[in-house]
Amino acid sequence: MKTYKNLTFEYIKEEDIDILTPIMTRAFDEDSRIHLNKEKGGPDGYDNGEFLRKYALHNDSEAYKISSKGEVVGAVIVWIDRKYKRSFLGNIFVDTKYQNQGYGKVIWEFLQNEYPDTEVWGTETPAFSRRNHNFYINKCGFHVIRIENPKDILEGSYIMEKRMK
Repeated sequence: MKTYKNLTFEYIKEEDIDILTPIMTRAFDEDSRIHLNKEKGGPDGYDNGEFLRKYALHNDSEAYKISSKGEVVGAVIVWIDRKYKRSFLGNIFVDTKYQNQGYGKVIWEFLQNEYPDTEVWGTETPAFSRRNHNFYINKCGFHVIRIENPKDILEGSYIMEKRMK
């Protein structure tokens, strides 16, 4: 267990999947509601635990369940390439009742402090999610390096990087 500012970070275990799946479902469904006017939406398996089992429990990822004052608020999944000093921020999600309160920024700060040898961070986010674009670009300092499928609102994605100093 690690603590950073007001948050506690614990490696995700199989027994955390049932706690995190409803949180992930609410977070992704809220994004779909806001940006696509759809009640549900997210990557395959986001709402039944398959996504978390596939990526958070993957041998090559490092994934954290995040809590504040004993309440689980979200999770983050990263891939750290220590050899080439390039890491990938695979996923951050925060429960809807904790969104827009600075939790995402604290999570990002934790990652930068936890993995100080990373020289370049990469991430990818859906083209439709203006809220994610704002977070990654304006709050975390990422830059868009490429847009995949720019004409397809559902399949398009922003590929981003942040070069560390």
